[in-house]
Amino acid sequence: MCNYMVWPCTMGRKSLQLQSILVHLQDQNRAVDLIETCDKFQRVGINLDQKAVQDIIKLMTYYFRLAAKSNLSADVLVSKLTECSSKWSKPTLQLVHQLWTEHGALLHAHQEVLTMASIGQLVDIQWKLGMAVSSDTCRSLNSPFISVLMKIADTSGEMSYKSFEMTVQQFQNFYRQFKEMASVLETV
Repeated sequence: MCNYMVWPCTMGRKSLQLQSILVHLQDQNRAVDLIETCDKFQRVGINLDQKAVQDIIKLMTYYFRLAAKSNLSADVLVSKLTECSSKWSKPTLQLVHQLWTEHGALLHAHQEVLTMASIGQLVDIQWKLGMAVSSDTCRSLNSPFISVLMKIADTSGEMSYKSFEMTVQQFQNFYRQFKEMASVLETV
């Protein structure tokens, strides 16, 4: 949780930026607007390049996510930040404490829902047509089948593979369902 970056802005701007990060983490907003954040800094006389502002956003996003996953109280979060670096200003730590007191429980609940609902991401799907020629359990030999291999990235980023076989009719139904899902996703 340690980083030695100083948050270089006035209290009003800090509050707005930290709140926008918390809103982003609660999935109420797709992302923190980097350009808008840079503009806000410049309006109060703080000239930071986009890389520095992006680093600040990443840092605070990381801290808030870590605190939410660990269900840290505002006091523990602030003490961990203080342990990591003495460069955190007292007003900034007070602001983090206040905002985490107001939003921390909600963000923790949101993180728990995401953890329970996470199913991974389909990275690749491969299929091939095969023909069963002999089997101890198959009633009708010389019947075609489809072998499917799916590559799935779980929420931690690790890849796993799932394989299964289907009849041609099952595969055609599977294909139709995927096609329907793709058309629905295009409208989102």
